[in-house]
Amino acid sequence: MADTRYIFVTGGVTSSLGKGILAASLAKLLQSRGYNVTIQKLDPYINVDPGTLNPYEHGECFVTEDGAETDLDLGHYERFLNTPTSQANNVTTGRIYQSVISKERRGDYLGKTVQIIPHITDEIKRRIKILGSKGKYDIVITEIGGTVGDIESLPYVESVRQLKWELGSKALVIHLTLVPYLAATGELKTKPTQHSVKVLLEAGVQPDVLVLRTEHDIDNSIREKVALFCNVALEAVVQSVNVPTIYDVPLKMLEEKLDLTVLKKLDLPINEDINLSAWNNFLVQLKNPTQTIEIGLVGKYVELHDAYKSIAESLVHAGAVNRCKVNINWIHSETLKQNNYIKKLSHLNGVIVAPGFGHRGMKGKILAAKFAREKNVPYLGICLGMQVAVIEFAQNVLKLSEADSSEMNPKTPYPVIDLMEHQKGITDYGGTMRLGAYECRIIKKDSNVCKAYNKLTVFERHRHRYEFNDTFKEQYIKAGMIPVGVNPDTDLVEIMEIPKHKWFVGVQFHPEYRSTVLNPHPLFVDFIKNSLVEDNKNG
Repeated sequence: MADTRYIFVTGGVTSSLGKGILAASLAKLLQSRGYNVTIQKLDPYINVDPGTLNPYEHGECFVTEDGAETDLDLGHYERFLNTPTSQANNVTTGRIYQSVISKERRGDYLGKTVQIIPHITDEIKRRIKILGSKGKYDIVITEIGGTVGDIESLPYVESVRQLKWELGSKALVIHLTLVPYLAATGELKTKPTQHSVKVLLEAGVQPDVLVLRTEHDIDNSIREKVALFCNVALEAVVQSVNVPTIYDVPLKMLEEKLDLTVLKKLDLPINEDINLSAWNNFLVQLKNPTQTIEIGLVGKYVELHDAYKSIAESLVHAGAVNRCKVNINWIHSETLKQNNYIKKLSHLNGVIVAPGFGHRGMKGKILAAKFAREKNVPYLGICLGMQVAVIEFAQNVLKLSEADSSEMNPKTPYPVIDLMEHQKGITDYGGTMRLGAYECRIIKKDSNVCKAYNKLTVFERHRHRYEFNDTFKEQYIKAGMIPVGVNPDTDLVEIMEIPKHKWFVGVQFHPEYRSTVLNPHPLFVDFIKNSLVEDNKNG
């Protein structure tokens, strides 16, 4: 679409300033003024996607409807905008180079020397404009990963320079920097921002808007100083002060008139009627809980909370719906032992066993599932968390003491969790799992899951290689763990439930990927609701 506008968000001074939250907040405001907006992330690493990255390296791997393994910022985009992203919303340097080298091997460049400019930058620009070319979006916001000055991000900054030249007033650059506070002198310092903008200018890019991350409110004299030294209009110097929750950021940006500044600079009409009533209602519920509950999140990457970002945010959404504050107890599964697990878990109102891969921490996860099952504490097992519940049930109820997943123990005589048939023989690990949204049919109308969804057919996102082994299905049903959801095409078990338990659900998919501020996921909502119904604490 010829009239699509492009906004680029860069970061300076330091990483982790919140470019993703800023981009999502601006997008939310523009969406609330009637514009169709999407956001994409350009990641400077050479991995083709984050699917093979350790969560300690990069946080969680977010999965889109169409099966792309992407950066966790895409989760923020979806949670704020309430619209799904796709493969086109996340581009990595690895994917760019992979595409260019494939073209070179095919002879597409007619024998020319393949170079960073123009071939790599042309491919970056093509990827940036794919979303705009579909005619679906009025505005495409592109977040550039990393920090300005990093060698890895240079081709992206150069691509932005070219696009600004080509698109003129239809492109705009927002630069997010840090204004540190020196406690010794009681001063906010603008020099790091000045240097960061200087680095951008050396690359030929003049930022149009500066957003200053700060722990203290910035007065007008500082804004004037930044505007003067960085060649930016005074009204385009915006502060982003620390707030209690990321969901406050859109309202702070509204106060700073960031959306109005952007629309004026992009020469777009301003709709004075901004619709944020549902967002404000969510914040009222979030900030005025009537009670507090303790939920245990059992995983093996809990030192880095971003490894379970979507689960944590889903609990925030579900807590707001239920007017309760959800305190997440981050429990490392390796710390749970036979002699301590009851004591460590006894104060919890509900237990979630998180997704993951590999055998490390499995014993602790199994103990967590055992605790929840035996103590009648609400349990939600996600992906590996479902498999853990199945293994625990086999070992302790079916009395198959050697039961296991063939992922953890290839020689187990009772592989109650086994490799999916089409996964056998796969040797490449990148992008080869069962990925993306698949249909799930709920086959038990009286199940907790059916009550939560209030429908019989749902679509949920997957990321796994192993599945429940149907060979053992009858044994489970007779003993009281029931398959209540299956894939209609393959008959794969997607959901397991214990009907006699208060609320014990294991799902092979990832419901956390679909939870948004305006549409909290029904499974999380019902899990929290049942954790609240009565005192679930166990002494």
